[in-house]
Amino acid sequence: MMINYSGDFLADVKKVQELEAAGLDLVWVPEAYSFDAVSQMGYLAAMTSTIQIGSGILNVFSRTASCMAQTAAGLDFVSGGRFVLGLGASGPQVVEGFHGVPYEKPMPRIRDYINVCRMVWRREPVVYEGSAVQIPLPEGQGTGLAKPLKLINHPVRADIPIYWASLMGLSVKETAKLANGWLPIFFDPEKFHTVWGDDLKAGLAERDPELGPLAISAGGLVAIGEQYAGDGADQILDLARPTVALYVGGMGARDQNFYNTICQRYGYVDEAIEIQDLYLAGEKAAAAAKVPHQMLTNTNLVGPAGYVKERIAAYREAGVTHLQIMPTGDATRTVEELRTLIG
Repeated sequence: MMINYSGDFLADVKKVQELEAAGLDLVWVPEAYSFDAVSQMGYLAAMTSTIQIGSGILNVFSRTASCMAQTAAGLDFVSGGRFVLGLGASGPQVVEGFHGVPYEKPMPRIRDYINVCRMVWRREPVVYEGSAVQIPLPEGQGTGLAKPLKLINHPVRADIPIYWASLMGLSVKETAKLANGWLPIFFDPEKFHTVWGDDLKAGLAERDPELGPLAISAGGLVAIGEQYAGDGADQILDLARPTVALYVGGMGARDQNFYNTICQRYGYVDEAIEIQDLYLAGEKAAAAAKVPHQMLTNTNLVGPAGYVKERIAAYREAGVTHLQIMPTGDATRTVEELRTLIG
């Protein structure tokens, strides 16, 4: 489950404690340009005992690769080995507009960060020559006093799980090749192959067997009960419309919106174009109304218990290992019901 980065964090921590007792396995803490996620994850580590705590996500432009590794090792230490490092590229609006850092080579940078993190956790002297990251600073730059260093402390784990929030093409291929897990968006268990299938297969073919199977965290809104059949389901699914419209219509430039591309590859070509036209024209409500009903149905788990159980089976069949949920009612009860349905 993801907590809200702009909500009442202290209240969220109390809820996480309740959900931990109910059987929630992992909580993701986002960052964007809110309060930093690291301090909040440290607080969560102190206030919980069994739940895994993941960054959802830390972008690879606002911290150096070695700092990212230090941070992950520190969070894994204070949580007793419960940390999951979620990495992503964010976007130029945040990276350049908030952090003042050029948004360059996002995919190679994440790949380099993964390699450096694992090097640091193994306590190897950090000597790395990547396309986006060079450590130590190359000769001719800086003071000339750089020398390879290794992490002073002994990490709790040298293999902290790394999840990559990738969207398209080479990034998804590299995720399947290098990462422990994948954080996709708008995951349709029946149609995801039409968007990411080839890239996933290409990356998995080059994957080191020692990494184990690729974990996948995906899901959506969850509402379980007979009242959520038919029109009742639509009332819940409509809650997702503004967010989908924001991503499909307003994230990125008109010709550089990967979320719009995902929507089109799912087969909603005309709808994706219309959503973007309306959203960029300032007609956000109209854009939300155009989000395909089938897309909402397929990417969320809303309906009677029997139907939700079938959807859980579909996600499992698609390779999803972590069912990511956004409960719309009583979150504790929803987690308990899901654990029963999952078996």
